[in-house]
Amino acid sequence: MRRTRATPLLALALVGLVVAFLAEIGATAAGWAIIVPPYTLPLALVLITAILLTLAWRIRQSTRGKAASRVDPFMAMRVAVLAKASSLSGALLLGLGVGIVGFILTRTVIPAVASLWLAIGMALGAAILLAGGLLAEHFCTLPPDDDNDHDEGGAARV
Repeated sequence: MRRTRATPLLALALVGLVVAFLAEIGATAAGWAIIVPPYTLPLALVLITAILLTLAWRIRQSTRGKAASRVDPFMAMRVAVLAKASSLSGALLLGLGVGIVGFILTRTVIPAVASLWLAIGMALGAAILLAGGLLAEHFCTLPPDDDNDHDEGGAARV
């Protein structure tokens, strides 16, 4: 599995921003209420990040030889995939949150101050999830091997 690169993260954030902004415009044009994220969403995103980092830290300690137990490769792969999924979904949710904030701030009359703060909270929670996913992915990488395959001159043995 390869580490997450910046291109898909930026693309998902941009897609989220455009979709949220256009969905808000469509909702107001139809006469519906604007989309406001629930107040529990930022809390849930931070809680998911904390659980993910706890699992990834246990993997890191095992791979570095600081833990008493050996690394379960299936668990390590599951945590690595969860970290990648968290970073990608964090980027998408960050774009959605920024799109909602952008829509609210471009109105001549702000619909409700609470909706602005909830959208900002969503964007911050998503940014924490994004950063936590990338950090957990880093924790799940293997340390470099010993130089058993290289001789004194630095050339690789065949």
